Amino acid sequence: MNVRVYVTPKKGILDPQGATVERALPNLGFSGVSDVRIGKFIEFRLDPPPGTTLEQARATVDEMCRKLLANPIIEDFTFTVDEG
Repeated sequence: MNVRVYVTPKKGILDPQGATVERALPNLGFSGVSDVRIGKFIEFRLDPPPGTTLEQARATVDEMCRKLLANPIIEDFTFTVDEG
């Protein structure tokens, strides 16, 4: 199973990288950009035991995110799990 995890700072959490990019883009000629949030993208292959359902795999990835891949106190995360 192919897994893609997207982690971003929660709204209201200071994002200095996002603020720097937001300030720099107009100087480079790009206008109309706001609310820039810089996060991380994690991609991996999950090979669960035979008989594992897609729902069980999603629950496993959710637990991975909550315990290690994201800090749920200051970050939001979403993920996709594809059987391919």
